[in-house]
Amino acid sequence: MEIFENRTGDSYSNEKKSQISTNTGRVIIGITGGIALGVTLVCSSFISPAFRKYCLPYIPATDQQVKNVLIALKGRKGNVLDLGSGDGRIVLEAAKSNFLSHGVELNPWLVLYSKLTAWKNGLGKRTEFFRSDLWKYDVSKYDNIVIFGVEQMMANLDKKFQIQCKNGCHIVACRFKLPNRKPLSTIGSGVDTVWVYRVEHDG
Repeated sequence: MEIFENRTGDSYSNEKKSQISTNTGRVIIGITGGIALGVTLVCSSFISPAFRKYCLPYIPATDQQVKNVLIALKGRKGNVLDLGSGDGRIVLEAAKSNFLSHGVELNPWLVLYSKLTAWKNGLGKRTEFFRSDLWKYDVSKYDNIVIFGVEQMMANLDKKFQIQCKNGCHIVACRFKLPNRKPLSTIGSGVDTVWVYRVEHDG
């Protein structure tokens, strides 16, 4: 009888261990699947722009580019918009220079990161970040606009600025210049070059 009880106890113990192992496996599979889904969602936000007509990749501005943009904005007043604001560094630096600064970015994770960084640095009241396609965003209320574009999109951006921008708005183009407009000034050289333009409407 004693031998039977021991065998029964061993059998119960093995079944319990097997159930625990199965449940643990399910939890691990669930966690792994959740992580994979999260990574997919995050990565798709960075990869999907490549499938649009104009690909505006996320390339953080260099320290010198940021400095050149601030030089271009020196002496200016009003508000600043960064089209395709990425991680928000241009918006934040402009806010530190007492501009009311907005950023437009399609990637939701970069928008969230920018908002958190602004809050962390005490700049929440002087900055706003919007998740939007830059082609659909209305730029008519801004006094200064910064754009880090790619060469293929600059001509169409120029048309958008001419149609939507207020008279006297300054455009700060980085990396690539506007092809059909004469700059007021050029700052820096190479990849850090910044071109400054003024939008003027006839009459």
